[in-house]
Amino acid sequence: MRTRLNPMQQVLVAAGRPLPQLTDPLDIELRVSAFAGLFARDEGFWEDVVEHLDEVPSRRSAALLTALGHLLAGRPGQWARDAARQQRAPRWDLTTLTFGECWIGDRSIDAGYLTLMCCYAYGDDRHAMVFMIDEISGSLTRHAFLTRQVEEALGKLQEQVRLEPITPEAAHWLLGRSYDRFERRPGLGVSEDVHQTRLLVRRRIALALGLGQVGTKAGSTASTS
Repeated sequence: MRTRLNPMQQVLVAAGRPLPQLTDPLDIELRVSAFAGLFARDEGFWEDVVEHLDEVPSRRSAALLTALGHLLAGRPGQWARDAARQQRAPRWDLTTLTFGECWIGDRSIDAGYLTLMCCYAYGDDRHAMVFMIDEISGSLTRHAFLTRQVEEALGKLQEQVRLEPITPEAAHWLLGRSYDRFERRPGLGVSEDVHQTRLLVRRRIALALGLGQVGTKAGSTASTS
């Protein structure tokens, strides 16, 4: 007998339908982070979803399990990784994520914001995220902007704030502290982009600090970035 899903679980599984046809790892991260983030900390929700996907092998099941294995923390992520190993790997590979330069700019004097820009890449395809951390309201990340136009974004940011280099470890430690506060008080006002990219950012925080399991491609051994 197959695991029965509630309506929200059914919607989430249906949202994974396009994943096997996609080829861009960042697009995968964005899509799954956007529709899975709301339930990220609900173990019971994910236990049923993973069991259902495990019971119904398909390209969609394999792709969704693989993505969830990368983006979910704790036991749900481990459940998804274990189930993904039993199915065929998707075409894209999230284990190839690498970290690039990071910059910090302090606008606390005139605006009350700490600005972080962090660069990443999948192969030769670079992207960056710009974070606005509200220093006045407890170092909460208010905005999280993702762009593939890395040099253009860096140039515009340099026109607004004096940037200094910072190591990826230090940058993501600051982000981790900020996101911890956000998750303890999810009702605080933050932009929609913070919610939609939350799992994607959390994955980068864990990897930068050496705390996270990168995940595995279905049918392959574990790999680290």
